This record gives sequence, structure tokens and C-alpha cells, in this order.
Amino acid sequence: MKKYGFGVDIGGTTCKIGFFETNGTLLDKWEIKTNTENGGASILDDVTASIQEKMEKDNIGRDDVQGVGVGVPGPVTGDGTVLQCVNLGWGVVNVAEELGNKCGFPVKVGNDANVAALGEMWQGGGKGYSNVVMVTLGTGVGGGIIVDGKIVAGARGAGGEIGHMMVNENETDTCGCGKKGCLEQYTSATGIVRMAKHRLAEDTQETVLRGIEPLTAKDIFDQAKAGDTVAAGLVEELGKVLGTALAGIACVVNPEVFVIGGGVSKAGSILLDVIEKYYMERTFHVCREAKFALASLGNDAGMYGCVQMILD
Repeated sequence: MKKYGFGVDIGGTTCKIGFFETNGTLLDKWEIKTNTENGGASILDDVTASIQEKMEKDNIGRDDVQGVGVGVPGPVTGDGTVLQCVNLGWGVVNVAEELGNKCGFPVKVGNDANVAALGEMWQGGGKGYSNVVMVTLGTGVGGGIIVDGKIVAGARGAGGEIGHMMVNENETDTCGCGKKGCLEQYTSATGIVRMAKHRLAEDTQETVLRGIEPLTAKDIFDQAKAGDTVAAGLVEELGKVLGTALAGIACVVNPEVFVIGGGVSKAGSILLDVIEKYYMERTFHVCREAKFALASLGNDAGMYGCVQMILD
């Protein structure tokens, strides 16, 4: 008898909802608006209504649903309590309990980056491995750490927040978190553009990048592939910073594979190669067996990971 699950990836603009067979097959997906008015008071009601509508439409019985997994943009404790989601307007909310009461199904909750890592481990770039570090290079830098198939969330849900590791104590610019010298100031999409602007202001070297406005991370990688020396140097710097950071992480969790996702990962092999180069130079010898792979589930990774959570 087939069993089903719902994966709900709650973002600041939309909630992405996936309807899955528990073998990992995505049967349908859709989005609803994330209503952040009144402190996000109606978000869980809206999710419940959307799930119930899908069940009625497809004639799915309650006994056929194993549960609902939820990913949220904030730290989550082991009992499913969210410790503030600014983008949703939430303070401290026990999402597992509240949504469970509303929809009548078992509910598991995780941080959105962590559940994306679970999704990539289950059906994506980390498939076949149970010790995975996922790095999401987007506007910021997110992370998800999985050891023996389980998310490492930590005492207060901040496990995997690798974007805010300090990697440069001499940095003068301030990160979005309020500190200076964080990993995401160098290896995110905005970070490599920030580095480029500094480089262009300090250096008179000829480069195509000077004529591009507004400059994006994609522009930098495209020009590096085309042989632009300054662009190639920026990619090298990103790889050096991130490869070094991952070498340190490996000494703590010794992953089988690093899965690189987010918008910056679309650069492909030029990115993976430079990260791996510095990683291999700087990591402990036992950790050199780690593989590097690109994430393959895109924006669906969180939904997959949400469902994977409820299978335990």
C-alpha cells in the first residue's frame, strides 16, 4: 500500500508544498503565498487548508499520509520550536505542535538549509552518502551538516550556520549578522561582487568587469571562464577562502561528500575545481577522500528534505 507525505518549505514570499510518495517520488508541487501580516498568524492555517484541499482533490485518505515535514528560515530546536523567523514575522513558535494540532498529522520541523541538505542526501547530489556537508552559495551562505543520516542542528538550532564563521579578522566591512570577516562576505553571490568592487577600486589592471553595470556573480564567473585575469583572480580568492573553511569543517565532521548548491553553484566545474584544490591542500590527510558534487534538486531540495525527515 502506498504511503504519502507532504513537504512544506516556508519562505518569506511563498510556501512551496510538495506531495510525495514516501519512496522519494515527487507527485505534485505548488506554491501558496506566505502571509506575513499580523506576525505570520495565518501561515500554518493556510498550509493546513492547502494540504486538505490536495487530499480532497486526489481522494487521499488520512491513513495514507505518514506526516508533514516543514522547513523554516530560522533556527529550530529538537521539539520543532522555531526560535524567531524574522522573515515570517514569528517569534518563538512550536511549529510541530501547532501545525500538528491543525492538520492532525505527525509534523517534523527543520531549518530550511538543513532540510535542503537532507533532500540532497536523499535524492540529489549527495545520494548514496550518509555523511554530507551542504553549502548553499546564494545571497548569503547557508549550510547543512548531516552525520550518519541525521541533521546536526546543535543545542539552539544553529548547527550548520557556516556562513558566519569568521575567516578574516582584518575585515573592516560589516556582515549582515553584525560581525566582520564572515565567510559569506567572500563566498556568497554578493560577497564575490563586494570583493570585485574593492579590487576594481584599488587596482588599475585592465578587465572587462569595469564595463559591466550592475556587476553580478555570474558576470565574474563568465569572464573568468573567458580568460579575464581579474575575474579569474576573484574566483581563485573565493575558492581559497571556501576551500580553507571546508578543510576546517572536515576536521570536525569528516564528510563523505560536500554538496555545493545555490545560485553561485551554477558556475559549475570552474567553482568546484578551485574549492577542491584549496581544500586538498589544507585539510587533514584522512579527510582528503571527500568528494565534491553540485546540488541537483534546485529549489525543490527543501521539500524533499522535509519529507525525508518524517520517514524516521
